[in-house]
Amino acid sequence: MRNIGEIISSNRKKMKLSQPMLAELLQEEGINLSAKAISKWETNATEPSIATFMTVCKVLNITNIYEAYFGENPSDPLSTLNEVGKEKALDYIDLLHFSDKYTKQSCKIIPFSRFIDVYENAVSAGTGNFLVDGPKETIQLTKDIIPESASFGVKISGDSMEPEFEDGQIAWVLKQDMVENGEIGIFSLNGEAYIKKLQDDKNGVFLISLNEKYPPIPVKEHDRFDILGKVVGKNHPNEIREYLQ
Repeated sequence: MRNIGEIISSNRKKMKLSQPMLAELLQEEGINLSAKAISKWETNATEPSIATFMTVCKVLNITNIYEAYFGENPSDPLSTLNEVGKEKALDYIDLLHFSDKYTKQSCKIIPFSRFIDVYENAVSAGTGNFLVDGPKETIQLTKDIIPESASFGVKISGDSMEPEFEDGQIAWVLKQDMVENGEIGIFSLNGEAYIKKLQDDKNGVFLISLNEKYPPIPVKEHDRFDILGKVVGKNHPNEIREYLQ
């Protein structure tokens, strides 16, 4: 049985990688460490975690981890062959793949999709626009593109909700008639539709912009105020167009 340090060191050198180069490749895989840490592995001062070691094997192209660590694998029919025999066996496997008669069949998973309405009249991130009963487009998307809880989409106009929401984006909305204090929702105030953060406290009810250059919009006692839903996500129109192509 070989030690982990020896496995890492020999395969790193086989690929002509320095310790700093290996550290950079691991960082690209989301493993943030220094060349010094790799040096400690190779001298067996420390050992990587199992997850990190598996990533090292991936980077160093160690495809047979059992053989690399324990030596000959008795359950591997290729292990008793010399290099020429292994090449001939692999050539035959290539022929089986090429014939397409013996290729393992896998099920094609069809992603769940749904139809959802996107309102054409943009909700305002500025001065307010009419939304209810306005024109809309119905599109078919998967839940990987939009939040599963979304009931409909609305287009955003203006910059008052930047940096969280930008002009032209589509906000996905869960239709409901209440929004908690501090949550972002779609509101109708005197016939104008807004995307804002709700402030409902002892000072009263206000529609708050995330962009500080816009003042809060007070909801007065005799105003017509309706909550159309809670914002649960967003997409740039280009993302939707690329998906639909």
